Amino acid sequence: MRAGSSEEDLDDIIDEICNDSSFTKTPPKLKSNSASLTPERNGVVVQAHGKRCCPVYLGGSLSPSGIGTNISKRTCDQLRCTACDFRVSLFNDYVWDQSCDYLFFRNNMPELSKLRAKMIKKKGARAYACQCSWRSIEELTDLQTQPRLRSQQ
Repeated sequence: MRAGSSEEDLDDIIDEICNDSSFTKTPPKLKSNSASLTPERNGVVVQAHGKRCCPVYLGGSLSPSGIGTNISKRTCDQLRCTACDFRVSLFNDYVWDQSCDYLFFRNNMPELSKLRAKMIKKKGARAYACQCSWRSIEELTDLQTQPRLRSQQ
C-alpha cells in the first residue's frame, strides 16, 4: 500500500465525519427542575463558542450574567472549580445557611432536592456551590478578590 493512498483514505474519512448530517454542533439543552430555583444555563468552565470570562465576576441575581469582560461586567455563568473539577451551580434569589459545611456539599451536590434543606430565600442574592466550596453573593464581585475561590475556564 502506498503512503499517498493511505493519506487520501484518511482525508476521506475525516471529510465524511465532518460532513455527517447526524453530527450536531449545538449542545444539548438542560431541563429545569423548578422555575424559581434552578441552576443557570450550563453553569463554569468552557464558555459558548470558546469565549471566556476575563476577569471572572460573581454577583447577585440582579447582576447581568454571561461572558464578563473589563468593559462588560457580567457575572460568569460558566464556572468550574479548579479544586474539585466540578461544575459550579448557581441559584438565583437564595443564600446558603450558615450551618453549611464541606460534607453537606460533598454528599449532596448536585441534587437540588437535597440542597434545598440549607437554602434560604433572599431576593437579589445568588448562591454558588460546587462539591468543595460555596458562596452567597449579593454585589458584583471580582473573583480575584475572593481568596478561597478559584475558577477554571
